[in-house]
Amino acid sequence: MIEENPKGIRKADIIVGIPSYNEADCIGFTTKQVAQGLKLYFSEYKCAIINCDNCSTDETKEAFLNTLTDIPKIYISTPPGIKGKGNNLRNLFYKARELEAKAIVVVDADLKSITPKWIKNFVEPILNNFAFVTPLYVRHKYDGTITNNIAYPLTRALYGRRIRQPIGGDFAFSDEMLRIYIEGRYWTEMVGQFGIDIWMTTLAINEGLPICQSFMGRPKIHRQKDPARMLGTMFSQVIGTIFDLMSQFAKNWNEVKWSKPTAIYGFGLGETELPPPVNINEGALYTGFLNGFEEYASIWEEALYEPNFHKLKEIKTFSIEKFDFPTELWAKILYDFAIAYKQKTLDRYRLLNALIPLYFGKVLSYVKKTRRLSIQEAEEFIENECVIFEKVKPYLIKKWVE
Repeated sequence: MIEENPKGIRKADIIVGIPSYNEADCIGFTTKQVAQGLKLYFSEYKCAIINCDNCSTDETKEAFLNTLTDIPKIYISTPPGIKGKGNNLRNLFYKARELEAKAIVVVDADLKSITPKWIKNFVEPILNNFAFVTPLYVRHKYDGTITNNIAYPLTRALYGRRIRQPIGGDFAFSDEMLRIYIEGRYWTEMVGQFGIDIWMTTLAINEGLPICQSFMGRPKIHRQKDPARMLGTMFSQVIGTIFDLMSQFAKNWNEVKWSKPTAIYGFGLGETELPPPVNINEGALYTGFLNGFEEYASIWEEALYEPNFHKLKEIKTFSIEKFDFPTELWAKILYDFAIAYKQKTLDRYRLLNALIPLYFGKVLSYVKKTRRLSIQEAEEFIENECVIFEKVKPYLIKKWVE
């Protein structure tokens, strides 16, 4: 691990980590907001801000260290050539243990909407005996489509906890949780990349320690990602990690029938500020779905229960205007893919890639159904979809055992 510790910090009660790779254009703003939050709300504690980097080539380190703050800063990095958010955070885990931190916060470097109060809202629950804190913020209905259509409904149905942002990118955890993360159980190459967020959330749920969601008070505004264009490896790493952990925690989720709410810290719905619009290319989603039949039909036929594959072929005949991808079918498809992944009869890399065109179809269907809905109404729509995932779960349990 590469390290620069200009103030020679040896101990810190509260640490805020900012993972990065080539974020020189935005890390300064996030660092300033973090520093203000620590100074304003936690001045009686020893605090530090740590940039955990991937040996960026765009002067991220200089942008971070040269940002004027009253809170001491430490720069740590993976060696050249080693990338991945998970590898960044693993370095942060080790550094936090070395500094004997009691509360550790992680925030994305590209946040445009972070305020000093975010730090208060993350740290206070940890100081009040919560072990893991996920964010609750207003997001545009088309921001976070992997969360809305896969990570949230699947995590909720499996483990019975309603955690709205299981891969939100920003979170906080206690020293007790830190010890569990350092043990590195079920760590894989995918966890070392974008699988890290869902790995941390899933471990926290299954440890049975107190978890809460904390209301951030502002929308999440960051670099937007069009689901039709910017998926790549992130999708496979997140979904692959969910499937890996399903095998590890099968005994736990087998016993879960329905979900229960998760405590919300500092909740207030007086939020008037709306997140910026997210543009979705519906044509690209539709084309991506149809093209999937040419490349992946044989994999789908092998991975899916026969009636589900037949329904897919029926959906293929729909025009973009009449397009609909039923949620019950989507839940069964995800459950089928999880079982195929466990059985290892198909190449796992190809299997995960084969899910992407189907995801395009589901996102297109979601966009069409929520087009005229407000953000709040779209939230209610997603909640109803999650209930369908829970209702269909006996299908998964029966087939998993078979």
